[in-house]
Amino acid sequence: MPKTIHSTQPPLKFIPQQFNPLILQIFRWLLPIALRFRTRPWLPAGILRIEAKNVEVLAELYQQFQAGKIRFLLAFRHPEVEDPLCMQYLLSRIVPEVARQKGIRLQSLVHSYFLYDRGMTVWAGDWLGWLFSRLGGVPVHRGRRLDRQAIQTARELFANAKLPIAVAPEGGTNGHSGIVSPLEPGVAQMGFWCVEDLQKANRTETVIIVPIAIQYGYVEPPWSKLDWLLSKLEADSGLPIIEIAQGDGEKIYYQRLWRLAEYLITEMEEFYRRFYHQEIPKTISTDESASPNQVLIARLHRLLDKALQVTEQYFGVQAQGNFIDRCRRLEEAGWNYIYREDLPDINTLSPFKRGLADWIAQEADLRMRHMRIVESFVAVTATYIQEQPTAERFAETALLIFDMLSKIQDTTLPGRPRLGLRQAQITVGEPISVTERSRNCQGDRYAAKQAVSDLTKDLQIALEKMIK
Repeated sequence: MPKTIHSTQPPLKFIPQQFNPLILQIFRWLLPIALRFRTRPWLPAGILRIEAKNVEVLAELYQQFQAGKIRFLLAFRHPEVEDPLCMQYLLSRIVPEVARQKGIRLQSLVHSYFLYDRGMTVWAGDWLGWLFSRLGGVPVHRGRRLDRQAIQTARELFANAKLPIAVAPEGGTNGHSGIVSPLEPGVAQMGFWCVEDLQKANRTETVIIVPIAIQYGYVEPPWSKLDWLLSKLEADSGLPIIEIAQGDGEKIYYQRLWRLAEYLITEMEEFYRRFYHQEIPKTISTDESASPNQVLIARLHRLLDKALQVTEQYFGVQAQGNFIDRCRRLEEAGWNYIYREDLPDINTLSPFKRGLADWIAQEADLRMRHMRIVESFVAVTATYIQEQPTAERFAETALLIFDMLSKIQDTTLPGRPRLGLRQAQITVGEPISVTERSRNCQGDRYAAKQAVSDLTKDLQIALEKMIK
């Protein structure tokens, strides 16, 4: 969660990529510690083991890359904040080991450049920007405005660097191992740009995108810890705690989650009615055959829409696209009020003007909290737990509620409860050739736009198939 903003800030500067092999080697030595233990409040980790499937495909791609035959991009799922650590483990440990087993000779370092959200350094600290730049990271400023410097840097790396590049096409975490958020078109577009850049340079490498799925599970189902977490959430919400008796089974956990969700939605509906003058009817129109759970999710989505409207009205931003799209634009709008590019030097402002600027920054930060709450629930569906009532899915949902309550209580960077040791499953998908697709759309702007859309859709399907 971003830290509370009390004053206006200077513009967020681009952090140049400064890859340093020595820093990378030190980081790789420390990786088992970062995976096993909580090193930061926002990084629960506790990952005991990481397994991977179809890794020989990736090893062969690195061999072809090093031979100058291909350029490729790793498009990895991003359900949790630990994903970059898992990707680092895949590249530093698993790929080289599988390459040795399969007799695949790799000539140099198995690593990748990567894109990361510039906002991470806002809530995690400047040290993260320093580290990421030395590991090969390129910060991208999310939002409606085109971050030309980041895009140009990434485009140059994709076409010419000595390492491939990795990007999370979902653009952010959703807290669900079993749900892929709608993909942003940037990854597909980067693929076609790379083809274009190679053609201009009369180069013949094939451009490839590799889908990579990441899923998490608990080594042992954490039912007792889940009971503790639900009791905490009930107490923090003001609800009586429900005691669980031995043998109650999964049904009681579902009932407690449903009761907690229904109570919180009802309270938040009244909050927006009373203090933000939002029209939220006591009932909601749904199909007569809708189940109580479907009605509850419909109410949740209506509530999320109202929360975003409150922020959109303040910033003068139109509601366009899905919840994720709207959150991205609001983040950009809020940052424009806080990180003031229109002020050459905030330290030279008169006390009066500085006071006004601080006032605006504080209010913008407060308004953005409505959007932050929405971010926690963009992937919640009516059937996620019902389809597979596993401890993992109960835990994911309960942790999202924990995140929401922490944000409302203004807990700065709350340490997510660790419910138990986890394991990660990484699956390397079948490579998608962008070069082949580009042959059908050269010189045709409409066809090129459609090709980006089709590739994004196919990448989405590939990732979804790998997590089922």
